[in-house]
Amino acid sequence: MTLDDYNAFCASLPATTHVVQWGGAHVWKVGDKVFAIAGWSEADGLGVTFKVSELAYDILREQPGCRPAPYLASRGMKWIQRQTGESVDDAALCDYLRESHGLVAAKLTRKARSDLGLGGG
Repeated sequence: MTLDDYNAFCASLPATTHVVQWGGAHVWKVGDKVFAIAGWSEADGLGVTFKVSELAYDILREQPGCRPAPYLASRGMKWIQRQTGESVDDAALCDYLRESHGLVAAKLTRKARSDLGLGGG
């Protein structure tokens, strides 16, 4: 996946916003809450960080090309960083990004979800 592919996919999800911050990271948010972070380097390629369920975290943290997300996971949060497509190909990454968006959106208030057109529940 290229950085452009990542940005295009995240932009296709409902009620998202994009900002470049933290030293050039491409950060995607839903309701002002981060659901995906990507950084690019010539040496390492594209690294994508996303929120996951506890079960997915337990599985992915052991997979080649994935690791607990620096900073976030060390604080007890269930975030994974995909460094290569060795275990998580681009299609699976899109599924995880969609799930991350849903996990983060679900934590917003009913009013915030309603205001964003995500259903107030």
